[in-house]
Amino acid sequence: MITIVQIDETFDRVEELLALIMSSFAYMDGVIDPPSSAHRLTPDNLRQKIRDEIAFVAFDGDMLGCIFCKPEAASLYVGKLAVSPVAQGRGIGKALLKIAEETAHRLSLPSLRLETRIELVNNHRQFSSWGFVKTAENSHAGYKRVTSIEMTKRLPG
Repeated sequence: MITIVQIDETFDRVEELLALIMSSFAYMDGVIDPPSSAHRLTPDNLRQKIRDEIAFVAFDGDMLGCIFCKPEAASLYVGKLAVSPVAQGRGIGKALLKIAEETAHRLSLPSLRLETRIELVNNHRQFSSWGFVKTAENSHAGYKRVTSIEMTKRLPG
């Protein structure tokens, strides 16, 4: 049975969470340019991220996935959605996004927003299947080409 819990500054498995994020983002190495911001995560700044954002972790005894959510004026920004490579295909990403939707409703925010790299077309398809639509193309600082797309999911009610 998978359990999803909200974490806060008392969470004492930060190193394990960092390893989960790094392993689930590893497939992007050599594929996306610029490299993932996950490479800039350290235990200390991950602890700060947990304090600054609304974070959830999925467990079944082992840590299987996580999602970080940040309230914005018109949406809940979803970042660092990560599922362990050994747990992918079990509905964990979808379950974490459902928790993000519930959080957005609780905060009276009408949508979820995320960004995904332009090269990760399988991610684009997966997010589309979960109800997200492309709403913008963006470029990282110093790049003249599109490096990411923004996707939004309008929430009912």
